[in-house]
Amino acid sequence: MRIRPEAPGDEAAIGAITAAAFAGHPYSDGSEPRIIERLRQAGVLTLSLVAEDENEIVGHVAFSPLTLSGGETGWYGLGPVSVKPGRQRGGIGSSLIREGLSVLTAGGAAGFALVGDPAYYNRFGFVAGPSLSVADVPPEFFLVLPLHGKAPSGIVAFHPGFYGDAT
Repeated sequence: MRIRPEAPGDEAAIGAITAAAFAGHPYSDGSEPRIIERLRQAGVLTLSLVAEDENEIVGHVAFSPLTLSGGETGWYGLGPVSVKPGRQRGGIGSSLIREGLSVLTAGGAAGFALVGDPAYYNRFGFVAGPSLSVADVPPEFFLVLPLHGKAPSGIVAFHPGFYGDAT
């Protein structure tokens, strides 16, 4: 398996894997493939990585910029992350996440945030961030990974593409 940046022509495979990975999950509303499309269309898909095995895309992770109410910059949202059913629980998602964090950290990122399961994301250093919050998300599922000391205080906004507006 190799991890590489998304390339032109990967869009359909990424959409299909993302749809399949989230299908039937109680925490998903099925919007994840459209989120990636809207971020791409808005030009804010900062980093889009795929896992490829024997010339087949088997996983994907997206990173996009976050807006913090205090004006801090260099923060990125992680997600969606998806792995083809049948290949899940084999380390593909973890490898994608670690590579994305590494690339953006090397590029000067200040921190990361996501909405997800603490039992999974704690292994990467993400913790519930009591000083930061995001609208309509229970605090225990809003996780942050500050890279330079303590997380700033305030409200985090994901790109409007997460909510149906690509502008």
